[in-house]
Amino acid sequence: MSLSDYRSSLSEPTLLIVDDEKPTREGLRKAFEDQFDVYVADGYESAVNLLDHERIDLVLTDLKLGGKGGMDVLKYCQKLSNAPLCFLMTAYGSVDVAVKAMKLGAYDYATKPLNLDKLEMMLLRAFQGRQAIIENQSLKQQLDDRLGLERLIGNSEAMENVFNVIRQVAPSRATVLIQGESGTGKELAAQAIHSLSPRKEKIIKAVHCAALSPQLLESELFGHEKGAFTGAFEKRIGRFEEADGGTLFLDEIGEIDEQTQVKLLRVLGERKFERVGGNKVIETDVRVIAATNKNLKDMVEAGEFREDLYYRINVVTIDMPPLRNRLGDIPLLVKSFLADIGEENEKPGIQLSEAAEKSLLQYDWPGNVRELRTAIEHGIVLSRTSEIQPGDLPASIVPATDQLAQAATTTLPTLNLADLERVAIIRSLEETGDNKTLAAERLGISRRTLHRKINEYRIDI
Repeated sequence: MSLSDYRSSLSEPTLLIVDDEKPTREGLRKAFEDQFDVYVADGYESAVNLLDHERIDLVLTDLKLGGKGGMDVLKYCQKLSNAPLCFLMTAYGSVDVAVKAMKLGAYDYATKPLNLDKLEMMLLRAFQGRQAIIENQSLKQQLDDRLGLERLIGNSEAMENVFNVIRQVAPSRATVLIQGESGTGKELAAQAIHSLSPRKEKIIKAVHCAALSPQLLESELFGHEKGAFTGAFEKRIGRFEEADGGTLFLDEIGEIDEQTQVKLLRVLGERKFERVGGNKVIETDVRVIAATNKNLKDMVEAGEFREDLYYRINVVTIDMPPLRNRLGDIPLLVKSFLADIGEENEKPGIQLSEAAEKSLLQYDWPGNVRELRTAIEHGIVLSRTSEIQPGDLPASIVPATDQLAQAATTTLPTLNLADLERVAIIRSLEETGDNKTLAAERLGISRRTLHRKINEYRIDI
């Protein structure tokens, strides 16, 4: 890289020149002021004063100064929290001087008489190297900040609040309650907390409480002994034992029956439990993260959930925002889904048309992020081109009449009559639950014609 390339690639660094000879000092200022924000000092004291009050990136000091010399300037620089890069100028360019200067932290040195072009290149290279380190550290910090959060997508204020709470609570042992509607990403938040916690090398186990009967749930959580109940033909280890040292995620905790709530309360308080049908006390070190789409406080007031358990699990609360309250995150989510699902369906690079994106932004999303992902998968599968159109999206999001209207007004140059017919047929079939007789009636054609069109357009039923 040439000197001019270095100059053009850098923001203007600050350079402090320290020399007790005014002609040398001013000559260097004039030589370097086009590329640096130059400060000058005639000795140690004035140099220290500038270092204390200005942001200095580079220091170029003569070895010999009246009073304290360049080595003293170098030593002072090393004490600063954001130490500048230091260079020594000397007519005594011996190896001994260079070694001593390097040991004290000098970046490099130059011998007199000075080659100004070479010296400028040396300064610019040093500054560029330092900037690269700073940028890498900044990037690393950004990556560290996102570690464990990469699957939670969004830059809205609501999601930033979620990220901040996750980062704060993750290092602790506190029990966390994640609240939010179905499909908002509660399990992803739990996984993020685990990934950012000291337990990240251990396992995280998930139990979906609503999917199990009370007896099965109790056995799932705490295990059982052989013969504990009908069908218990052998001993089973429960999730609290399996997740020892790690994290246990209890999804839909509001569905837990009262008996299991009592046992859960004990294990949260004492970190001890017995397997179903057993009397051996088992100790466990598990962090519990619970999630619910219900209002547990209302359930407590209605006598449907234990108040003491509620306060035990509700140490820290994270509220996952519904998608309708963060519509600005939809483009980011869609970009991620297009990449992942497009690759899975051998349609890499597939995009979303402006009309389709507009439809997504106008929808209320009762199913939240999960519904959005399903909609994008639907669009990718049905799309006949490299761009998803409104007609490729589910009818629940874009009714057939709206799709046809949008197609006619926004995508007419790329659609023909066959495309419009295909959209209408797909929508009619979806809206009638694949009832071909009813779909044909809605379309004003015979059932036989509908069958022929389905085959002609290769529509999957």
